[in-house]
Amino acid sequence: MSDLSAFPITKRWPAQRPDRLQLYSLPTPNGVKVSIMLEETGLPYEVHLVDFNKDDQKTPEFLSLNPNGKIPAIIDPNGPGGKPLGLFESGAILQYLAEKTGKLLPADAARRWQTIQWVHFQMGGIGPMFGQVGFFNKFAGKEIADKRPLERYVNESKRLLGVMESRLAGRQWIMDDEFTIADISMLGWVRNLIGFYEARDLVAYDEFAHVPAWLDRCLARPAVERGLNIPKRP
Repeated sequence: MSDLSAFPITKRWPAQRPDRLQLYSLPTPNGVKVSIMLEETGLPYEVHLVDFNKDDQKTPEFLSLNPNGKIPAIIDPNGPGGKPLGLFESGAILQYLAEKTGKLLPADAARRWQTIQWVHFQMGGIGPMFGQVGFFNKFAGKEIADKRPLERYVNESKRLLGVMESRLAGRQWIMDDEFTIADISMLGWVRNLIGFYEARDLVAYDEFAHVPAWLDRCLARPAVERGLNIPKRP
C-alpha cells in the first residue's frame, strides 16, 4: 500500500485509494485538461473536489502541494523511481502523464516537440487571453466603464483563434490525424469562451470554419465528455 502521509494535502483530502493517482481539481478549462487526459489514457485515479466557493485552494493543505494556489494538482504514488511525485501546472501534468503512459504524445522526436510547442501556445496565449475575456465580459470586469481592456482581450482572442484556424486547415487535429495533449489543452478554453464566458458573438466565432468543426470532434469523444464533468461541481 502506498504511503502518502508525507503530503499534508492528504490530511484535508484523505486518499481512499492511495495506490492510485490523486487528482485535486475543479471542472474549469485548466482542471478538465487533467481529468480528460486521465479518462483518455485509462490510468486509475481518485479525484478530490477543490471547492473555490469555500476557498479550498487557499488552505495550507492545498498550498503545500501547489504554492500558487491554483488547480489542478496531482500526486502520483508511482512516480519516477517508484516514489510519490506531486505536480502542479496543467501543462506540466499533461506532459508528465503522456510520458508516463506513452499515450497522446507522438513518439517521433520532432512531432513530440511540435506537440509540446502547441501546449505552450495554449498556456501562454489562449488560457490567459480567453480568461481575461471572461473576466471583462461576464464577471466583475464588466462593471468597468472603460471598455478598452475588453476590446484588447477580445481582439487578441480573435487573433489566437485565427492561429488555430490556420493550423487546423486540412487537419483533423492540431497534430494532423493524431489526437494529442495539444488538443486536450485547448478544447476546454474554446468551449468556455463561446459558452460559459458568453463571448461567441464578441469573438465572431461563427466566422471560423475549422475551429468549430475541431471542437465538435473533440466534444464527441466519450473520454472528453466524461472528463468535462470530473469532479462534479458541488
